[in-house]
Amino acid sequence: MGRGKIEIKRIENTTNRQVTFCKRRNGLLKKAYELSVLCDAEVALIVFSSRGRLYEYANNSVKTTIDRYKKACADSSHSGTVSEANSQYYQQEAAKLRNQIQVLTNTNRQLMGDSVGSMTVKELRTLENKLEKGISKIRSKKNELLFAEIDYMQNRELELQKDNMLLRAKIAENERAQHMNMLPGPEYDVLPPFDSRNYLQVNLLEPNHHNYSHQEQTALQLGSFIILLLACIY
Repeated sequence: MGRGKIEIKRIENTTNRQVTFCKRRNGLLKKAYELSVLCDAEVALIVFSSRGRLYEYANNSVKTTIDRYKKACADSSHSGTVSEANSQYYQQEAAKLRNQIQVLTNTNRQLMGDSVGSMTVKELRTLENKLEKGISKIRSKKNELLFAEIDYMQNRELELQKDNMLLRAKIAENERAQHMNMLPGPEYDVLPPFDSRNYLQVNLLEPNHHNYSHQEQTALQLGSFIILLLACIY
């Protein structure tokens, strides 16, 4: 059977009260030791029995822990004053920040052209000068960025032109190499075998019963030579 709940009240029986004190005292000292070791806490435990006997435990020193306790209590007594001072300081800072935010909001509206109805001529001139100065700075920065972009694009164009020239040179070199590879090797013309049927003597073109002049004979010989060459080729 499980242990039942014990009513928390003074034990009237002296013997039972002494036994319970011894058991719970030992358990309390054990818990204090475990807390100091596991959690690296500074623990000091002081127990007086009903007969006036002292039981104590401290992982450092009871006196040192008590002095630290007194100092902490003294500091806590002034904590209220310090917290009040801090509260007032933070309230003042918050009020300053709210005023600054309001001023900046109004200035922003005026720069956008709003809330200018209540401004005087002097204030309007001051606002106009601020806007002109701001526009001048903006234009200067814009021109600076544009010039930098133009320089970059020009340099990029030069690099692309160089790359294009290199690619064209490589393409031309590859085309020349392919053309050289496609050219046939040296070939020699082989004369066909001699066929007497294709041979035409010049004497056949010159019968004895015709008398030709010297020029006509030269033309006939030249024509015969051409016919002979054609017969050899074909």
